[in-house]
This record gives sequence, C-alpha cells and structure tokens, in this order.
Amino acid sequence: MEAELTALAAVGATAFVQQMAADSWAQARERIVSFFSRRGDEEGVIEGELEASRGELTLAMEAGDEQTASDVEAEWRTRLRRTLVANPGAAAELRQVLAELALSSDDRQVMTVHNSISGGVQHGTVVQAGTVGSLNFGTPPDQG
Repeated sequence: MEAELTALAAVGATAFVQQMAADSWAQARERIVSFFSRRGDEEGVIEGELEASRGELTLAMEAGDEQTASDVEAEWRTRLRRTLVANPGAAAELRQVLAELALSSDDRQVMTVHNSISGGVQHGTVVQAGTVGSLNFGTPPDQG
C-alpha cells in the first residue's frame, strides 16, 4: 500500500510543479491549498509555501537550473507522501484533484508539426500550421 501512495505522491508532485509553471496556477493553487488544509495545514501557511516554491521554480526555469526545479518537485513529493501515509483516505481526494488539474490543462491544444521541404528553393508560399481553416493567396476576398 505504501508503494502505491509513494507513486501517487510522485504523480501529484509532478502535476503540482507543472501547474506552478502554467497560466492556470491560481485555480490549481486554490485546489491544492484546499487539499492540504483539510489535513490540518493552515491555508495561509500552505499558500505561502506554494508561492515560495513557485518563485524558486520560476527563477530556476529562467536560469536553466534543472537541479533546483527537481528539488522543488522532490519537496512536494515528500510532503504529499507524508500526508498520504498519515491519512491513506486522502488518496481518493488527491486522485480527484489530479483529475481536475489534468482537465484544466487539457484546455490547451498541443500539436506537433513536422515539415519537410525538399527539392531546392521554394518560390511559393510555405505555411506551417497545426490547423488551417481557409487561405486565399493573391486573390482578394469576395466583397459581394
């Protein structure tokens, strides 16, 4: 059972750190604070710790400091593991939190585009896009 909780803590810590770097952080922070506050942590304290971690993570990412980013994740993995070991019933709520965070992350559309252009110089238009609805080249749109 402890191995399962440790694995869940690792997944949770990764999700938390990913959210710290995302635009949806405010919403994620509220949910994470709520999770910990139901386990006895004071909301203000946990908010402060999350914001401190986010600050460290932001600076680390800007500096390309992967070790500090890993350290931030390790801190939250340890904290989550301890919380889950002390209260195994919290695992169900953590899974729910992670599902909600995944849904908020899925609002973004991520695509991989791979272009190969061969045959020398291209004298026409080359468009790189995930999706193109409509294009007009050299012809004005209908004014009628």
